[in-house]
Amino acid sequence: MNLAFIPSPSTGVIHLGPIPLRGYAFCIIIGVFVAVWYGNKRWIARGGKAGTVADIAVWAVPFGLVGGRLYHVITDYQLYFSDGEDWVDAFKIWQGGLGIWGAIAFGAVGAWIGCRRRGIPLPAWADALAPGIAFAQAVGRWGNWFNQELYGKPTDVPWALKISEGTNRVAGTYHPTFLYESLWCLGVGFLVIWADRRFKLGHGRAFALYVAAYCVGRGWIEYMRVDEAHHVLGLRLNDWTAITVFVLAVTYIVISSRVRPGREEVVEPSSADAEVKPESEDAPADEAEKSMPSENGTPSKN
Repeated sequence: MNLAFIPSPSTGVIHLGPIPLRGYAFCIIIGVFVAVWYGNKRWIARGGKAGTVADIAVWAVPFGLVGGRLYHVITDYQLYFSDGEDWVDAFKIWQGGLGIWGAIAFGAVGAWIGCRRRGIPLPAWADALAPGIAFAQAVGRWGNWFNQELYGKPTDVPWALKISEGTNRVAGTYHPTFLYESLWCLGVGFLVIWADRRFKLGHGRAFALYVAAYCVGRGWIEYMRVDEAHHVLGLRLNDWTAITVFVLAVTYIVISSRVRPGREEVVEPSSADAEVKPESEDAPADEAEKSMPSENGTPSKN
């Protein structure tokens, strides 16, 4: 009998009168706040202006949410479009289901639009956000705990997660894969911070490092999960996605370091513009002196 375990909440929703506060959504919101707050600090340290990260996040976050939901619905379409399922549930994002791969891809599109409007290089902005995104994922994963979803294989380890009986789940104790990924994301965030300080990563390489490191952890955590998923050649679809994205991220780091070594000196041109120096007070006098007639009536020429 397992005497030690991580309890699951009895409900994922707390009602304040008629207003429902959903734990999943609350974790996502806190995660976004952490990413923007810490990204802003890193952006200012790089020479950018305060508020720029938040302005671009206004574009990136909605795109990311749409992309994350689309990836989940497309890769788990049977949950919404099979016989007996209600396709309207595909829009109920508060019930869980955001694919990080789609969130990052679509979020990058939104960030590109925001950066283009501000005349800012997207790679530099992504580098500033990289560890904050990892920390945001660490917070966001606790939303799975509130929904009692995406847990691992049955286990009796002291840190096992206790799951109650419910729709599409059997009561028991399981590996808390949400906790494993949360801790892994914290480690990834600190790794990026250390590497960025040590090697002065630039031109998107800090972001690529975050992507590569996350994929490593996601690969083994995905292998532990028992939720329904599509398999290709014996591996879950998300494992193949992690492998593919990892290779692309590492390739980018190698090629980028050779093509564009070092770090951007200016990340936000408007914040680096030098203050225009006023003309010398002697200049008008000099010009006047040049135009003054000499004693013989002709302008003097020095």
